[in-house]
Amino acid sequence: MNTTKTNNIFPELSNYIKDLINDFDQISSERKVLLSKLSAFIANKVKNNLPVRLIFICTHNSRRSHLSQIWAQTAAYFYGITGVESFSGGTEATAFNPRAVKAMQKAGFKITFSDNSNNPLYTVEFAEGQSIKAFSKKYDAEENPSEDFCAIMTCSHADENCPFIPGASLRLPISYDDPKDFDGTPLEETKYNERCRQIGVEMFYAFSLINN
Repeated sequence: MNTTKTNNIFPELSNYIKDLINDFDQISSERKVLLSKLSAFIANKVKNNLPVRLIFICTHNSRRSHLSQIWAQTAAYFYGITGVESFSGGTEATAFNPRAVKAMQKAGFKITFSDNSNNPLYTVEFAEGQSIKAFSKKYDAEENPSEDFCAIMTCSHADENCPFIPGASLRLPISYDDPKDFDGTPLEETKYNERCRQIGVEMFYAFSLINN
């Protein structure tokens, strides 16, 4: 496992990541089977010196797909796996939800946005000189790859309604419960933090398998 770059990861986020890794044994065997398929896709591309393109897809591209994209890119950096490009998209565009943004900030990401539009462009930093641009868009938007990518369906609705993703070399249903269900309730912050952590654990687990 190559983690030579991890000294650049922000200290608070680095501590959070250590806790994620300690939770690998909490992932169910069924989920590990799904995640191993993602790992195999990545490993095959790396072995053949090909770019690794991942598009995380949910209905609104507002919560789960963004969290997955950011955690996947961070995990690739942490494990020193080069050539990985993480993207996200929806069956429709809305905005990166502020509640999800808050959960990622609590984990240790540094997040800023450039405007006050209905769909702001966020800059998500996880290490010195390492960042992701995040805003809501459709999965087939011009900013996303159009061929030879893995489509990861992060919500059951998108999975059911998009049985075919044009250009995808592999389509994987790795869905998560929607924290939106708890918006405006006393459990809102807890559920967003839980989903942030679950996705982080699973993305780090998937990438941990690649060099092992």
